[in-house]
Amino acid sequence: MTTGDRGIEHGYPHLDTVRSAVHALFARLSYDTMSTFGTSVLPVDVAFDDTEDLHLGAQRVARALVRQLHLPDARIVVTFREMEHAANVELTAGPEYFIELNDRFRSHRKDIGAALAHEVMHVYLHRLDLSFPGTRDNEILTDTATTYLGAGWLLLDAYREHGPFSQKLGYLTPEEFGYVLAKRAAFFGEDPAPWFTSPQAYDAYTAGAARARQDLRRPPLAAAGWAARLRYAKDRRAARDPQRSGRPSGPGGDDYAVEGPDPLRVSFPCPACHQRLRLPVRGRLQARCGLCKTLLDCDT
Repeated sequence: MTTGDRGIEHGYPHLDTVRSAVHALFARLSYDTMSTFGTSVLPVDVAFDDTEDLHLGAQRVARALVRQLHLPDARIVVTFREMEHAANVELTAGPEYFIELNDRFRSHRKDIGAALAHEVMHVYLHRLDLSFPGTRDNEILTDTATTYLGAGWLLLDAYREHGPFSQKLGYLTPEEFGYVLAKRAAFFGEDPAPWFTSPQAYDAYTAGAARARQDLRRPPLAAAGWAARLRYAKDRRAARDPQRSGRPSGPGGDDYAVEGPDPLRVSFPCPACHQRLRLPVRGRLQARCGLCKTLLDCDT
């Protein structure tokens, strides 16, 4: 959690790890299981005002997030105390959930859902036995999974900047949260834009969505821009005759690799789940990703 005078990082410094996290989710859960997360947790289920009992309300919101992640229905204990971080969760083998929240959430109830979403996802990933090495990458995995599985819009909506006051929950930048939300929106056909109460969160989602659309304009996808297509054609010629061109085949500027000379093939990441695909170089064709089942129009 970042507040006050601490600067909020922007841009896409963790994008490679975010993409690896999306791929890891699809690889571990499978297309069929991922498809069961088509509906995000709804604002009405995590709304929290000053008239509701603090502890009962926190437990109610936590139960909604447990249901969202298809975790077992079990006793939930949410407590508040002074701490450095926004929240903490006890990872145990049992079905119970023990979550601690920073005392500041006593007076910032609107953001309790965001803090709980991240912690409940820690439980989900722990029971799934899915993790990345290192604290930083593992927290990025947690934020990405929270967002892609339908609860992370709360984390982005907790991002606000008003004059000297700033706040952000989670480890992704606001634009990276927007990027993952846009990936989710494209895959499930669900638009989270109406749920944002923070104008800055909406702007970050818009920026992230624009960045996500760039993934759809990389060769050998048919929608690639003309400049990218020219680079791809040059790399394709080099792969056909490396000695004449003096350039080895390999990853191009758009993260594809042309392999040859005979038979000539191109490998590239799926724009939806980032699984590496490998196709023959033979012009226009359609390919379906074996991991996320996305149908891709390509011009190889």
